[in-house]
Parts: sequence; structure tokens; C-alpha cells
Amino acid sequence: MDATPPWLTQEQQAAWDGFIRMQEKLIGRLARKVQADSRMSAADYIVLAKLTEAGGRMRFMDLTKLVEWEKSRMSHQVGRMVKRGLVAKEECPDDGRGAFVVATPAGYQAIEDAAPLHVEHVRRLFIDALTEDELATIARISARVLDHLEKQPD
Repeated sequence: MDATPPWLTQEQQAAWDGFIRMQEKLIGRLARKVQADSRMSAADYIVLAKLTEAGGRMRFMDLTKLVEWEKSRMSHQVGRMVKRGLVAKEECPDDGRGAFVVATPAGYQAIEDAAPLHVEHVRRLFIDALTEDELATIARISARVLDHLEKQPD
């Protein structure tokens, strides 16, 4: 018989619940703003943002890992974006099974149009709510949790 897990204390549960609620509300609001402002989904935005930040061309699996998605989700997303002309797929010459995802001129234009509005919303909804010290604390906490996650089995 398995032992009972160590349940969260009231303070731990409040911290976790608050974090999840804040994250879901913030991401949901930003996703709706991106859609309304640019007619791109939040998934379109994240793929184009990461792709263009990396120079506009990435191996499919590297992009998949970067955004922490399943391979099938990325495949469907890239397929939709190819149909709309935002990205193209190129075969990898040194790996017959691999592929590159490449931002097209239309993809570059879409992210260039959407990014200033997105940053404006991030500032209004998140940055402006916090002091510089609080932002620094969130940055340290985020880095610490991310570092911890890298050490944990998936």
C-alpha cells in the first residue's frame, strides 16, 4: 500500500493556487489580445516569436523542445501556419528525417506587426503591476524553478 503523499500546507497551497490562477488569467488575456490585434493565435505568435528570435530558421525538433510542446502539436501547428503562408518547411540535407521550419516574409511581417502590441499588453497587464524589486524577485524565482526543472526527470 502506498504511503500518503505529504500534502501541501495551507501557505504552500495558497502560493500554488495563486501562481496558477495568475498564470492562467494572464496567458488567457494575452492570447485573446494577440488574436484580436493580429488575427494570430497565441500558438502562431509563440512559434513566430521563437523562430524569428533564432534568425528565422530552426530545426523542427529544436523548435518543438524550445516551446515545450509535443511533436504532434508542433506538427499540426506548423502545418496550419504553412497553409497560411507564415512559415515554410525545408528538408534537412544532412538528415533525411529532419526538417527546418523557416519564417516566410509574411511570417516576419505578421510578428513585426503583432510584437509591439503584445509588448504593450505585457507591460500593462504584468510589468506595470510590479515594482522593480518585485520584477527582480520574479526573475530570480523563475530562474530557480527553471533550473530545478532541468534537474528533474521528465
